[in-house]
Amino acid sequence: MMSSSFNIFRVGISFVMVCIFYKSSVDTLPELSPQKYFSTLQSGKASLAYFCQADSPSTSIFLEELNKAVKPLQDYGISVAKVNCVKEEASRYCGKEKDLMKAYLFRGNILLREFPTDTLFDVNAIIAHVLFALLFNEVKYVTTLERLQNIEDTLKGKANIAFAYVRAIGTPEHRAVMEAAFVYGTTYQFVLTTEIALLGSIGTEDIEYAHLYFFHCKPVLDLTQQCRRTLMEQPLTTLNIYRFIKSMEAPLLTEVAEDPQQVSTVHLQLGLPLVFIVSQQATYEADRRTAEWIGWRLLGKAGVLLLLRDSLEVDIPQQANVVFKREEGMPVEYLVLHDIDLVISHVEKNMYTEEVREDEDDDIEGPDTDTLGIQDDEVAETVYRDRKRQLPLELTVELTEETFNATVTASDSIVLFYAGWQAVSMAFLQSYIDLAIKLKGTSTMLLARINCADWSDVCTKQNVTEFPVVKMYKEGENPVSYAGMLGTEDLLRFIQLSRISCPVNITSVQEAEEYLSGELYKDLISYSSVSVLGLFSPTMTTAKEDFTEAGKYLKGCVITGIYSEEDVSILSNKYTATLPALLLARHKEDKVESLPLANTHAQDIVQIITNSLLETFPEITVENLPTYLRLQKPLLVLFSDGSINPQYKKAMLTLIKEKHLDSLTPCWLNLKTTPVGRGVLQMYFDVLPPLPLLVVVNLHSGGQVFAFPSDQTVTEQNLLLWLKKVEAGLESPITILPAQEWKPPLPAYNFLHMMDAAASQHSSRKSPECVKETDVQENDKEQHEDKSAIKKEPTETLRIKHWNRRFLGQLITGRVSTLIGSPNQTFTM
Repeated sequence: MMSSSFNIFRVGISFVMVCIFYKSSVDTLPELSPQKYFSTLQSGKASLAYFCQADSPSTSIFLEELNKAVKPLQDYGISVAKVNCVKEEASRYCGKEKDLMKAYLFRGNILLREFPTDTLFDVNAIIAHVLFALLFNEVKYVTTLERLQNIEDTLKGKANIAFAYVRAIGTPEHRAVMEAAFVYGTTYQFVLTTEIALLGSIGTEDIEYAHLYFFHCKPVLDLTQQCRRTLMEQPLTTLNIYRFIKSMEAPLLTEVAEDPQQVSTVHLQLGLPLVFIVSQQATYEADRRTAEWIGWRLLGKAGVLLLLRDSLEVDIPQQANVVFKREEGMPVEYLVLHDIDLVISHVEKNMYTEEVREDEDDDIEGPDTDTLGIQDDEVAETVYRDRKRQLPLELTVELTEETFNATVTASDSIVLFYAGWQAVSMAFLQSYIDLAIKLKGTSTMLLARINCADWSDVCTKQNVTEFPVVKMYKEGENPVSYAGMLGTEDLLRFIQLSRISCPVNITSVQEAEEYLSGELYKDLISYSSVSVLGLFSPTMTTAKEDFTEAGKYLKGCVITGIYSEEDVSILSNKYTATLPALLLARHKEDKVESLPLANTHAQDIVQIITNSLLETFPEITVENLPTYLRLQKPLLVLFSDGSINPQYKKAMLTLIKEKHLDSLTPCWLNLKTTPVGRGVLQMYFDVLPPLPLLVVVNLHSGGQVFAFPSDQTVTEQNLLLWLKKVEAGLESPITILPAQEWKPPLPAYNFLHMMDAAASQHSSRKSPECVKETDVQENDKEQHEDKSAIKKEPTETLRIKHWNRRFLGQLITGRVSTLIGSPNQTFTM
């Protein structure tokens, strides 16, 4: 099975190709004469000789691939060389025509294997074949189920099995398996097959792609019992196999009695999340059985731990029975999940392992992605990776042309308009189903969906010209289009805040005080930390109309109310407000601000309220950065490795309060919760500087980056003096960001325009733009139609939660000019 003799000769193996003479430009592939080559052979090392002859056909392509294999084979202790024939030195490998297209693998002076060079068609095939030959005793090749079963029975109680199916010998997947076997071959029995029938016989449905199973045979003592099998769901790459096997070595279940925030296991190091099943003494045995079952279901996907509540020194929410930790340094999530499937679903939906393409030394080459016509490639990859995941679509109502009108008029509804063939739609559909899971049994709002690929007429009548789009339908009201981020939490926030009419009509001073304190809508405070109250005298008709229009526009984004009774002066006097006025109740800070509204139109009120929702000194994240970039101000960023330094925070807040930073956007970035910040700093500095660190980033004009002097203490006076020098041009930037753009791989497809172009007389006609309803709405007897006027939405909100984490780095490092409003975030018809 696992040969000990291989460990001896594994130390060094020479791999030499005897090839047709070719005057190659390759420098890294050693070229030797036969005599020199044979004189270098040592016991325990191997060689493959194909003597190159001057009058033979060229093999340049083969030599190029061989050259690529030099370094990776050297990493395994295998040297590569090329031997040139000369007339003065006779060798039996030089003169035989049938031998000219073969490679010979030797160990010492002993021939191990002959390979026709057409089987060594690229670098992957070369490495795969060589390792396969050398791992002769460590990788069993099987073609029948009976042979696989015999190996399994032999190893029960002794060792575990890594069973791999690859489409053919010499493929990149075959190479990855062989490289893993080289490392783990003495620990696990590797078994390989290329027989589709064999893979199908063990229950795999999708046999088109390479697979790797881990057979848990070592714990099995009963020969009649089958070994448990865990499927690796990621693509077969060397790194993925390494991660998978390391996760198989980790304990199935670990008991802990400490703060989940401080717990770290090998899973986090491998990029896998942790799931804590909260237990207490009274239910310990049942909880442990549940945790073990979840552990088997999540094996290779997450680490599972049993958290003993009775022994904890820290408090966790009383109702929470599951704690989810995504990665090191990130805040944990406390969840209430009473079904094992919900736990599994939550983990699988919230895993974000970044797929690493293994281009080590350019050994494994893939297609040139710059030349591929791929749109929304990262989103499409996510959808493809999750393609086999079964979504509980029954939690939402599927609409058709026949049922749409009756459904949306019969009950308050949220409708997702999507296209089944489009990646962004399918990615968001997963978030939409997650929303349905969260709202199950708790909401009167009906969640529905309609596939515009099947029912295009319905979508056209609803002014749906891009995908995906979410609209809210309420009886007696016009449809409201959701314009937030394409994620579960943001959509949930929109739905919860839309439960009340906006603006709310407040009828008494006492009710107004309850509204401002948060008591009136305390169940919504977690979704909106600011409540807005407009104060008007009864005669201010125009001002009230403008505020009402602004409140309707902001429905689902913030809680707004209006008070215009005769005793409104009681409130205006208490909060020192001149009518008409806005009162902004900031619930987290427990304070109320007043702003004048004299001669302010609806659009200006919307802007005032939107700006009031922004924090004065926010923590920058991937999700909120576009909002602050929209202010078009230089960023004053405090990079911190963890919690913010109190001295720095005090200095910043003081300058903010004194209005010294009005021309900047002061913010801070926690590298522990947003680790992409390290990459940002490395763009600014050659070496990662000590933290905390203050920088000014002028993204919108010039791209200059300035760093606060490291030899100075951060005080209000020093910081203000430094900023004045920066403004006066007396400070030199540490770097200037390039004015390059971060664009989608390709423009969004516009099929209507394509058809117009084909009909030359209409080649210049443009397609409709993205729309948002106004208050104009007409109802057709046969079909509930949305015939509202259109206006273009700011599409920086159309983000998708699966977007790669390098997003923030791309932004802060200057590639921002076309990101806001990027056309590949939605699909325009």
